[in-house]
Amino acid sequence: MDIALRPVHDSDLPVFFRQFNDPESLRMAAFTPEDPADRDRFDAKWARIRSSPEIVARTVLVDGDVVGSVSVYGEAGEREVTYWIDRAHWGRGIATAALRALLTEVTERPLYARAAADNAGSLRVLRACGFEVTGKARGYAAGRGEETDELVLSLEG
Repeated sequence: MDIALRPVHDSDLPVFFRQFNDPESLRMAAFTPEDPADRDRFDAKWARIRSSPEIVARTVLVDGDVVGSVSVYGEAGEREVTYWIDRAHWGRGIATAALRALLTEVTERPLYARAAADNAGSLRVLRACGFEVTGKARGYAAGRGEETDELVLSLEG
């Protein structure tokens, strides 16, 4: 299995949109847009992401196929990582490999991440990449339609 990152292409966006609208993935991610099916809002968000010099956004490829995205965004000293892998590819080490590759490209530290406290897969990925739990929060999770516990993780040095 060949896992690679590349800049986001226009042709990736319909694939991302489909992936971001999988009900099980939305529930697991929890902290998602209020209306993930709003294509105009999705396109506007990706236009902002792709035009911002502060955001490093990459498409995740497996054997040449688009399977997700991985990004770093935010202000210096408060930057966060985020990733999304198509549910059909969960549990194969792809998110871990993609995040490791991004962390090689983006060397500034600290970096932060957030995950629903019960999202064992995402927490496993983050811990495998060196992130440690540094805080807890609770907030409204649109992907679940309810208040949800969240863990804050950091990667130092």
